[in-house]
Amino acid sequence: MSWQSVSLLTDAARAEPLCDALMEAGALSASIEDADAGTPDEQAQFGEPGSLNTPGWDNSRVVVLLEADADVGAVLSEAAAALGLEAVPDYTVEPLAEQNWVQLTQSQFEPIRVSGRLWIVPSWHETPDPEAVNLILDPGMAFGTGSHPTTRLCLEWLERSVTEGCSMLDYGCGSGILAIAAARLGAQRVAGVDIDPQAVDAARANAERNGVSARFANSAEPVAGEYDLVVANILSNPLRVLAPAICAHVRRGGRLALSGILREQAEEIIAIYGQWLPLQVADTREDWVCLAGVRP
Repeated sequence: MSWQSVSLLTDAARAEPLCDALMEAGALSASIEDADAGTPDEQAQFGEPGSLNTPGWDNSRVVVLLEADADVGAVLSEAAAALGLEAVPDYTVEPLAEQNWVQLTQSQFEPIRVSGRLWIVPSWHETPDPEAVNLILDPGMAFGTGSHPTTRLCLEWLERSVTEGCSMLDYGCGSGILAIAAARLGAQRVAGVDIDPQAVDAARANAERNGVSARFANSAEPVAGEYDLVVANILSNPLRVLAPAICAHVRRGGRLALSGILREQAEEIIAIYGQWLPLQVADTREDWVCLAGVRP
């Protein structure tokens, strides 16, 4: 089976109405992309919590899927007429052959070597090094597959910091990758908390898949106790707001690591957390930093 993929150029105001009109005219699916993606003019749509982003892209690309025998011109003309457009926007048509979409998606995710000792391996791959600590983790809805620089920074910090039998809290656990890594590296009492219920569900499933014992909870549930290690890989805005809560879980003599912080944000975060414990830059990758310190 095959289809036709049709791309039309438009602007932010017309993109969504055009998608709706094309669906009414017979398109099988419709999506909106940034026409400038991959160029210096690419526009981010998602910022940190509390920041404002204008929805849509100034230069938008609407991509629709049509049956192989559909009359492209007729479908586009009907949609344009429904919107009161004088002419059909510029467009291109490409044939789209049937593919094994599961296999194609899986081929994009390879095992990630964090260090000589630590690997992140999708469940459908053979483990590259059976003697290493292999974290079995599939891409999913929760943040944290190991590919992002901030996750790598935290994993490397944990590898240096976890001692046999220590306790660890993953604040903003996402997929649970940091808590699972700590448990596999030797931590004994391991917990994670996240504001997203789907992340908590994903973390629990990932912990079971990796054969580790860890307690994951929604942030609406109380998280009690102090820990030897606390890691928070989130973003600078929530790190500012949550500083008292995060630091309250670090025992005296315990260690804290923060990431999700851009280089230019580091000094401000260090100053805020200095009310409870001194932080310094432990490591950097690309434009991101990992801050770490010991609670006196």
